Amino acid sequence: MRKAVYPGSFDPLTNGHLDIIDRALEIVDHLVIAVLHNSAKKSLLTIEQRIDLISEVMKKRSNVSIKMFSGLLVDFCRGNDIKIVIRGLRAVSDFDYEHAVFLMNRNLFSKLETVFLMSSGEHSFISSTMIKEVASYGGHIADRVPDVVNSKLKEIYGKKD
Repeated sequence: MRKAVYPGSFDPLTNGHLDIIDRALEIVDHLVIAVLHNSAKKSLLTIEQRIDLISEVMKKRSNVSIKMFSGLLVDFCRGNDIKIVIRGLRAVSDFDYEHAVFLMNRNLFSKLETVFLMSSGEHSFISSTMIKEVASYGGHIADRVPDVVNSKLKEIYGKKD
């Protein structure tokens, strides 16, 4: 079985993430969505909220599991018998950073391979940071995030339909 990991903070999950997830599932048998818990980073959503939202969106995808991780991704991969990392690239500017991460990960775990998937055009400008900012001002994000995420952000920011 070909198993891969799609790591990220997913604060919050966007339709851009879903695009990468669905396309990754075309090339792997099982995808582990690894939600990063970084206590040094200020997140809008708690790790539990992020996992709950992702679980709700993924409930019909039997070949997806969701796990929390902290520390080095290579350690998570070794511990979960994963040798493929899926990374989404929105723009060419993302490549420099992602390439450096790939090289470091490969240096730490030589059997780890990284697969880069370019975002589809309609999702290439979406970021979790941008979604949070637009939502905080009451802007329309319903077509950029799953329904449960849209509802959660409205709840957090006190916005009504």
